[in-house]
Amino acid sequence: MSVRRRNFIILVVDFLIIWASIVIAYLFRFNADIPPGYVSQLFVFAAASTLAVSLTFAYFDMYRRMWQYASIGEIIGLVKAVITGIVLAYLWTYLITGNRVPLSITTRTLETMLLFMGGSRFIWRLIRVNRSAKNEMKTNILVVGAGDCGALIAKEIMTNRSFIQSKLVGFIDDDPYKRYMQVMGYPVFGGRSDIVDVVKMHHVHDIVIAMPSSKRAEISDLINICMTTGAKVKIIPAIDDIITGKLAIQTLRNVEVEDLLGREPVNIDLNGVMDYVTGKIVLVTGAGGSIGSELSRQIASFSPSKLLLLGHGENSIYTIEMELRTRFAQVAIETVIADIQDRERMDQVFGQFMPQVVFHAAAHKHVPLMERNPSEAIKNNVFGTRNVADAADKHGASRFVMISSDKAVNPTSIMGATKRIAEMYIQSINNTSRTQFVAVRFGNVLGSRGSVIPRFKEQIEAGGPVTVTHPEMVRYFMTIPEAVQLVIQAGAFARGGEIFILDMGKPVRILDLAKDLIRLSGLEPDVDIPIRFSGLREGEKLYEELLTEAEATTATQHERIFVGKAQSLDRQELELKLLHLKNIIGSEPQVVKAAIEQLVPFFIQEHVAFTLEPELQHDRRAI
Repeated sequence: MSVRRRNFIILVVDFLIIWASIVIAYLFRFNADIPPGYVSQLFVFAAASTLAVSLTFAYFDMYRRMWQYASIGEIIGLVKAVITGIVLAYLWTYLITGNRVPLSITTRTLETMLLFMGGSRFIWRLIRVNRSAKNEMKTNILVVGAGDCGALIAKEIMTNRSFIQSKLVGFIDDDPYKRYMQVMGYPVFGGRSDIVDVVKMHHVHDIVIAMPSSKRAEISDLINICMTTGAKVKIIPAIDDIITGKLAIQTLRNVEVEDLLGREPVNIDLNGVMDYVTGKIVLVTGAGGSIGSELSRQIASFSPSKLLLLGHGENSIYTIEMELRTRFAQVAIETVIADIQDRERMDQVFGQFMPQVVFHAAAHKHVPLMERNPSEAIKNNVFGTRNVADAADKHGASRFVMISSDKAVNPTSIMGATKRIAEMYIQSINNTSRTQFVAVRFGNVLGSRGSVIPRFKEQIEAGGPVTVTHPEMVRYFMTIPEAVQLVIQAGAFARGGEIFILDMGKPVRILDLAKDLIRLSGLEPDVDIPIRFSGLREGEKLYEELLTEAEATTATQHERIFVGKAQSLDRQELELKLLHLKNIIGSEPQVVKAAIEQLVPFFIQEHVAFTLEPELQHDRRAI
């Protein structure tokens, strides 16, 4: 309520109290039967009192006081103003009528006015304090999007008991025709440029983005604006989930780092995928890992005749098996505990189950660990891949899809170099095999085990610091479900020998990612959580690449999948180099790296000079 409106209400109440007090005083004095001669005096005394008290109230600043914070000082001021006003009214009435107002009436008027005026202000204070207490307990909500979904959110806040502690303050909408209008009785304050000011002015605690049909890039932009306010940001479910009834409109979710990427949902050619997956025996290696488990989920949704989950870690394989048996009871699932480095075991598995389609996701992927254990990277990523590929070739699998990495491009790490050698091997074997061998190359995925985001979250929960290797380091990111959808789609385009490259969008600066994660936790970077730089580790690049200079890409039927130019590789020459590589496994790291350089000409171990902060000289655990 505005100050002017509040003062007007108090003024009207005071006028009524003055007249009521005088009438009551006269009625008491004359036992409710006022003589005709005193009626005119009553009106003069009431008018004089109204004017006099108004003047004394103005003099004593009675209408500028905050009565919800009233103390003894305000009460004394009220008594002074009322007494002074009644004395003035008494004198004015005598001067006008020539008759004195009876002392009993004057006294009774004074008592009644003090009682009513003091009481009305006390009641006002109680109302204000009670309302303030209720408002302090409530969470102020600002809704971004004044369309149909925004109106539904407003209705839910007003009627749903789950929002009983919430208070809607209004809307934000970029539509100029909605600006300064009202939706469900609440104002539309303006567009996205007004968000920061509105949050400050109305003490907004939660911002709800109610734009389920908007493009992801637009949502990402809005999230970035909202995050600068310090308010918690929530998003309503996707419109498809609301329409199908999977989620209710009030099922708000917190913003996740995936929302900040602004990547649109993937559309895949269902018929093309079904042609090579549905009704087939499909094998997923590394099925317990981040990529492998999501591959298994999505493949199961296409109803293969049998889904083989192969992995080395029994716990992770058991976990994904239980999940899939619950979600896809109609799919026959077999679990295989095996090590891809065991060539005989791979031959046995393929001979027993005869998989028709193979998704090879098993790999060592942690760059610093593989730098310190290069022989293990070679055994698993190179010869493990060769074992699986040879078994697929021998037992007549129709398609083999290998999960590769952008780190295989001009590799500076052992992990990247071994993935590149694996790519080279499947390209070479494709030339003489009935199996269509392809690789799919992409960058980092959000939330995979051992990746940057889980590490950052752990550091934030521990109170910091968050450690970033280099202020200029950038990486390509996509979500695990998106990457897997595109891998499966790329498999449908396979003709043999291709390396498919996924559109990773714009690279993300790791420092910005760290700051976003801190803000998503409701904290402020470098205020609540410090950020420290630890320096590049061995084998790491500042920037990742998706293609070598020799690899040109052409478009496929899918806008986010490109295919690299197939390179002709001499399998016999490659086998000789692999034999040499196998013989030096277990040798000193420098010997192993020299052998890798013979296979991968672009393999260059380089580092960017960067000075560690002193306290991190001995702590290089940052991602």
